[in-house]
Amino acid sequence: MTATIEKVFGYRGDTIHLPVPNVAAALPFYETVLGFREVSRSDKPYPSVLLARDAVQIGLEENGGDPTQDGCAFHVRGLIALFDELAANGLTKTPSDFGIEHRDGVAWTVCYVSAPDGLCYWFGERAAS
Repeated sequence: MTATIEKVFGYRGDTIHLPVPNVAAALPFYETVLGFREVSRSDKPYPSVLLARDAVQIGLEENGGDPTQDGCAFHVRGLIALFDELAANGLTKTPSDFGIEHRDGVAWTVCYVSAPDGLCYWFGERAAS
């Protein structure tokens, strides 16, 4: 099965202005490990980069925000396949790190990833009923 990231939601409601201390230093993790590709880059009003993967886009920027207080939730199809791919790319998470969470009456198989820049990501797939 091929993994797909289908939707993204920002913890603070924003997926395009995620704070990082240094865009250039953060970028290799997103491209090499998470499989995003650069769509565009800007220096105004802050150094920033727009990234895309599958059906979603996120943006990283040096806006002075605290990355440890921000991140995104990704709805995924093929969560185990995604983590197999990410592991092959260098991520050190295993299926034993997965859990079940209930959100709005729906069970999700989930796993969290903390990026080296401090942002936290929730990856979830609807659990089989």
